[in-house]
Amino acid sequence: MSIEHLDAADLADPRLADYANLTDIALRKRMEPEHGLYIAESSKVLRRALAAGHRPRSVLVLPDRLAEASGVLGAAGVDAPLLVAESAVLEAIAGYDVHRGFLASMHRPDPIDPIELVAGARRVVILEDVVDHTNVGAIFRSAAALGADAILVTPRCADPLYRRSVRVSMGTVFQVPWARIPWPDGAASLRTAGFRIAALALADDAVTIDELAADPPERLALLLGTEGDGLTRRAIAEADVTVTIPMAGGVDSLNVAAAAAVAMHALRVRH
Repeated sequence: MSIEHLDAADLADPRLADYANLTDIALRKRMEPEHGLYIAESSKVLRRALAAGHRPRSVLVLPDRLAEASGVLGAAGVDAPLLVAESAVLEAIAGYDVHRGFLASMHRPDPIDPIELVAGARRVVILEDVVDHTNVGAIFRSAAALGADAILVTPRCADPLYRRSVRVSMGTVFQVPWARIPWPDGAASLRTAGFRIAALALADDAVTIDELAADPPERLALLLGTEGDGLTRRAIAEADVTVTIPMAGGVDSLNVAAAAAVAMHALRVRH
């Protein structure tokens, strides 16, 4: 791998364009998916991305993280430019204090067909228009911990490879298979594939999660909606069953990430 030390005079280096202005607002405007890249923000995240077969375009680190970065790339047998810069230079490039001192620009993998993705799955989570990256990352972490086989995200759902989603997920966005699914039209394809769709929502005809867990279907897709408004009416209409989580203490709902974790645990495959 090539190692190059950069200073303030190198800010116009085209290799640094991937890392330019990585603040949350700037990234939302820039739309990383259109440019075929995403940013991994720590050595742990980079390790998980490499283990998932993702390829780095380059790695940018502080001098005291050089040996660590070199070790991660070397252990994976990956050859990528390794760029080294002092803290002030990193901050000038990224637009914020890169306190971890470790950034990697990654090639975004090709999209996966959602129905092919879930061909062997028994428990799938569908996220309809969940726009908060922290919640998306938290749901991926719960899915990895609680045995969900895959996550399907609708077109308007936040990007799981956005750097905050990746960070909150502790890198599990690379562990849990995921794909974007046309929605709500994709519901019919899931049903044809043998899935029963359970929408987490309030409804007069809803069953409790305990009732569904007592006799769960072989293949189940848990459908969760956006923060605040929840699922759309069309999504609820597409579901085979509506499910509620019983509440106490005058609370009528949970944060979507918390609800996802409760549902995944209650409806997990039991051997």
